[in-house]
Amino acid sequence: MLIEFTLNDQPVSVEAPADITLLALLRDYLKLTGTKEACEVGECGACSVMLDGELVNSCLIAAPAAIGRRVVTIEGIHDADGGPNDLQRNFLSHGAVQCGFCIPGMVIAGEALLTKNAQPSRQEIRVALAGNLCRCTGYMQIVDAIEATANERIKKSN
Repeated sequence: MLIEFTLNDQPVSVEAPADITLLALLRDYLKLTGTKEACEVGECGACSVMLDGELVNSCLIAAPAAIGRRVVTIEGIHDADGGPNDLQRNFLSHGAVQCGFCIPGMVIAGEALLTKNAQPSRQEIRVALAGNLCRCTGYMQIVDAIEATANERIKKSN
C-alpha cells in the first residue's frame, strides 16, 4: 500500500503493508529510530509522536491512518541550525536525561503540551506526561525542564 503523508515537515511516500503500525513504518521503513519501541500496547509513551499536533502512541496507530496527515517525530524537533531546541537543551541542563530511552517521548509530550498551552502549571505538565513512563529521573527534572522552557518562550515572545 502506498502511504503518503508529511513527516517532520517533509512529504514522504512509502510502500508498506496496510497492517503495520505507524511505529513500524517509522522505524523499519523510514529508519527513524528515535521513536522507541517498548511496550507496544500504549502504556509507556516511548513511541510518542505528534499526529496533526496531537500526542499519540504510534504503536497503537495503523500506518494508513497517517495518510494525508502531519507526523512529527523526535527527529523533527530541533533548532533552526539543526541542533537541540530550547526544550531539549533544558532537558540537559535540568538533568532530565539519564538512560535516554524515554526522552524522545517525553520531549514530544512536552512540545505537544507547549504548543497547546504556552504557560502550563506544574500540575498540567504532570498530567501531560502521565502517558510517559520513566524509570530513571523521577519526573521532577522533566517537569522542571518543561516549566523552564515555557517561561523562556513566554519571555522571548514579549
